[in-house]
Amino acid sequence: MNIQLSDHFTYKRLLRFVLPSILMIMCTSVYSIVDGFFVSNFVGTTPFAAINLTFPVLMAVASIGFMAGTGGSAVVSKTMGEGNRERANEYFTMIIAALFGGAVVLSVIGFIMARPITMALGTTQEELIRDCVLYIRIGFLSMPAFILQFAFQSFFVAAQKPGLSLKANVAAGIVNGILDYVLIVIFHWGLAGAAIATSAGQIVGGLIPVIYFMRKNDSLLQFKKFHMHMDVIGKVCINGSSEMVTNLSSSIVNILYNFQLMKLAGEDGIAAYGVILYINIIFMAIFMGYSIGSAPIVSYHYGAGNHTELKNLFRKSLTFLMISGVVLLAASEVLARPLSAIFVNYDTRLLELTVHGFRIYSLAFLIMGINVWGSSFFTALNNGLVSAVISFLRTLVFQIVVISVLPLLFGVDGIWFSVVAAEGMALFVTLGFLFTNRRRYHY
Repeated sequence: MNIQLSDHFTYKRLLRFVLPSILMIMCTSVYSIVDGFFVSNFVGTTPFAAINLTFPVLMAVASIGFMAGTGGSAVVSKTMGEGNRERANEYFTMIIAALFGGAVVLSVIGFIMARPITMALGTTQEELIRDCVLYIRIGFLSMPAFILQFAFQSFFVAAQKPGLSLKANVAAGIVNGILDYVLIVIFHWGLAGAAIATSAGQIVGGLIPVIYFMRKNDSLLQFKKFHMHMDVIGKVCINGSSEMVTNLSSSIVNILYNFQLMKLAGEDGIAAYGVILYINIIFMAIFMGYSIGSAPIVSYHYGAGNHTELKNLFRKSLTFLMISGVVLLAASEVLARPLSAIFVNYDTRLLELTVHGFRIYSLAFLIMGINVWGSSFFTALNNGLVSAVISFLRTLVFQIVVISVLPLLFGVDGIWFSVVAAEGMALFVTLGFLFTNRRRYHY
């Protein structure tokens, strides 16, 4: 069944359209998860802690890819909805070109500043510092490809080819997994092998879409000659800022969590938190993938002035997200131990700490989906301001408040409960914006 952005979306049609985006997010997450599995089980706790400390830094830089992808696809999809396909392709090419140039500059800076970045994370152990610097430097070598990979996730959906994005990310994940095994288990390259495997996967994931859009294809998008429109670039940045804020803030908050855990639980606490984040990434992929996959549909019908379909998408989205939250919470409680054991089964004390923390943390799944989708929904409506406010409060302000206060009251359990409290506070903000803007956007 060939699904078009202009279609009326039933539950079945909607889920079929967003499923590749959900699986795509899961595959993209494989990089850190596979590295974590091999390093934790075959290298050691200190290198495993190094990955958990430094990966948020790399994700913070890569967040500009999310900004360009979500903000750019909203502009491109709206332009196509208005009937200007040629202009939409010009905007698409311009956004990718500008993004690549900026990514190269950031990569050079990050490579040079690897040690100062590591020291800023609060690390004092020389072995851990050395491992962090190594992982960061290798990670920045492939950063331009990683950034493009994130951006193309949204543009593939806008091009009505979400399945191709999934295939590109699966290919990247396979390369990463195979090289992790070869370089770590067979060649014993340790943390360097994990970093090289990750970089190779990212290069594959970023290069495949470039080759596809450079050639003549049957999608809605293709690279074309373009003129630079700084007003459009500015609109993309503003419109996609919420997604960048989400990922940038998440990285900053993860660093704060690691700082608190180092004080209260040491390296075991950081390792446990790393495992929780790995599991969280897989579960949260449902919310993020749904948001990315449904956003171009919303943008298209908003541009076309189809208010009936906007109302349909709004109702179905809320229903799907609420049901998903309940299912994920139940799955988390049941699977907490077997999933944690994949990473830390070699240490009983660490396993118990991880299982206990995840069962508290997973309460956030009940409401997290609405917050994630709510921000993306306003991005799709080309309202970057509201989207950014939701993201900024949810992923940074509320998180900083709770991670600073709750550990003082409840110790390590306060850290695990912080994300639940922050999501609860954000829910009131998200629902407030959703229902006060219904008349304005007619959903």
